[in-house]
Amino acid sequence: MALAVDVKRRRRTEALWGYAFLTPQLIGLIAFMVGPLVFAIVLSFSSWDGLGSRTFVGLQNFIGVWQDAQLRQSWLNTAWFTALQVPGLLITGFFFAFFIQKAGRLTPFYRIFFFAPQVTSTVAVGAIWLWLLNPEISPINSLLKSLGLPNPPDWLQNPRTAIPAIVVVSIWQGLGYMIVMFVAGLQNISPTLMEAADIDGASEWQKLRRITVPLLSPTILFLSITSIIGSFQVFDYIYFFFDTTAPANAHTIVYDIVNFAFRQFKFGFAAAIAVYLFLILLVLTGLQFLAQKRWVHYTE
Repeated sequence: MALAVDVKRRRRTEALWGYAFLTPQLIGLIAFMVGPLVFAIVLSFSSWDGLGSRTFVGLQNFIGVWQDAQLRQSWLNTAWFTALQVPGLLITGFFFAFFIQKAGRLTPFYRIFFFAPQVTSTVAVGAIWLWLLNPEISPINSLLKSLGLPNPPDWLQNPRTAIPAIVVVSIWQGLGYMIVMFVAGLQNISPTLMEAADIDGASEWQKLRRITVPLLSPTILFLSITSIIGSFQVFDYIYFFFDTTAPANAHTIVYDIVNFAFRQFKFGFAAAIAVYLFLILLVLTGLQFLAQKRWVHYTE
């Protein structure tokens, strides 16, 4: 009996110490994540300019989101950005990682070379690409003219090229992270599997399709989830390139949230947009987790 009491007391003490060490993290989680999320949900049912008292308006903000023509265009722009950026990042990241991990002693050099833009300030990246995309002084347009294209597009003002141009910038900056993650996944694939495949006479394409990609599927799942979330939240490139004068074809959802909240002072309406964005990302992430049962393979 005394031994059982001592065991329970020790477990209780260990649990209390565990809660004590978790408390700072839990406080931060509640203060900076759960708290603002709850406040945003409450605010989405209100009309508030940030200074006066809040007025309850029910579902008016949520209905207004879908009645706003610019917001409908922004949803389409954000979806188009995601559809271009996520596959572009995953495919190019895997392509470069696949060949970099075969570079032998030069692999660390290539990792640093490709990862450098990832740790570069977005403002610096934006400044470089703003020069590259400038129709009057752009070396890209000069190259296109030298190749025989008489009128290269105004990349950021042309409705057809604005979002693709921003996608190229985001892929260029985010490629290094993708490469590092894919290289780490490729290095975890057992060489014995490749040796067995070589003995069986498998081609490089068969090894890639039957061994490499299936064993990389957990990495692909993680990167696809984080990439989709990040692409729906794109804001910094648009803000740097256009500031407050972004054309309708370049607006994204987070850009409009900032506009409504901090320029028009419609905090309730902006919160309603943010709630929609949260729900969409929640659904997309849930669908990806459900779909992983069919294509993600975990090794023991």
